[in-house]
Amino acid sequence: MRRNQVAVVGAAETTELGIIPHMSQLQLHADAALNAMADCGLKPSDIDGVATAVETPQQIAHYLGITPSWVDGTSVGGCSFMLHVRHAAAAIEAGLCKTVLITHAESGKSMIGKQPRSTPADSLNGQFEAPFGVYGPPSMFPIPVLRYMKTHGITHEQIAMVAVVQREWAAKNPRATMKKPITVEDVLNSKMIAYPFRILQCCLVTDGGGALILTSAERAKDFPTKPVYILGTGESVETPMVSQMQTFDSSRAFRTAGPTAFREAGIAHKDVDHLMIYDAFAHLPLYGLGDLGFMPHEETGPFIAAGHTRPGGKLPLNTNGGGLSYMHSGMYGMYALQESVRQMRGIAPAQVPGAKISVCHGVGGMFAASGTIIFTNET
Repeated sequence: MRRNQVAVVGAAETTELGIIPHMSQLQLHADAALNAMADCGLKPSDIDGVATAVETPQQIAHYLGITPSWVDGTSVGGCSFMLHVRHAAAAIEAGLCKTVLITHAESGKSMIGKQPRSTPADSLNGQFEAPFGVYGPPSMFPIPVLRYMKTHGITHEQIAMVAVVQREWAAKNPRATMKKPITVEDVLNSKMIAYPFRILQCCLVTDGGGALILTSAERAKDFPTKPVYILGTGESVETPMVSQMQTFDSSRAFRTAGPTAFREAGIAHKDVDHLMIYDAFAHLPLYGLGDLGFMPHEETGPFIAAGHTRPGGKLPLNTNGGGLSYMHSGMYGMYALQESVRQMRGIAPAQVPGAKISVCHGVGGMFAASGTIIFTNET
């Protein structure tokens, strides 16, 4: 993909975030989609490309009255939407479509119209992990993180600091779920969920959604919104079983998607003004900082503990409050993308002054997949 040939022109989340028991999951998709269309002055008949995950593209297209010429139903977990952005940009460049709508919504808390998720007994996870008590993210993620801590010398206090900093950013965001300041001691004294994770190191469970609209950079000039250009993209997958990662102290999918996006963007790490790293659990920003090449893994914990990612720090990270404090409906990648777009538009609640390049990095499953999108507001 060539740099700056495709832009985000529409971006919006659902009207409400948090607990939304009066709307089904499909309605949340529609709400986010219509908000994104209103953001850039489009209507359903203007859309000719649709991408979504969990819900099918045909369901979204039918519900909104769209007749697309291009669809993408890639569903690899919470970073699916990063992959959708990459695929949509390639499709627009190839002339397969002109205007792509990417939607996400989940009734993660209220469970209204939510697609059921299960681990069949005959699946890989069902055969080789579930019988040993490894079931669900809180019991899956501790497996690699304990090795990560031992290998790289990361402390409990440093991982707790991730949650503390996320809450500092959330306090600046009126739409954040959790805004009350917390300390490292608060985190380490909170309820144990699955060692080493305590509840304040685990993601929220909420309802909500978001949508993006992409078109060519040439067409983007005609829209009322400030274009946010796609500078670089990357994607990869590793394994559906966390126990089968190539190595527990690093993610092969991260190490593929992130550097690919940086090479495509033609930028160095020092050029990055703003960073979003999917933080369903508090260890993920550490993996991201290391695997994306910002610093050796041994330095990630001390870097965050020193305050470099907090408000006023040299590398603003997860400025919406992240999945730990902003919101997390189950597949958080869309909300990270939304914050990157807001930062590049200059309208974020906790705006990073003068930010020109934003890196948005996501995870799917328990390190099963990864997607990286690099945005810029400069042509």
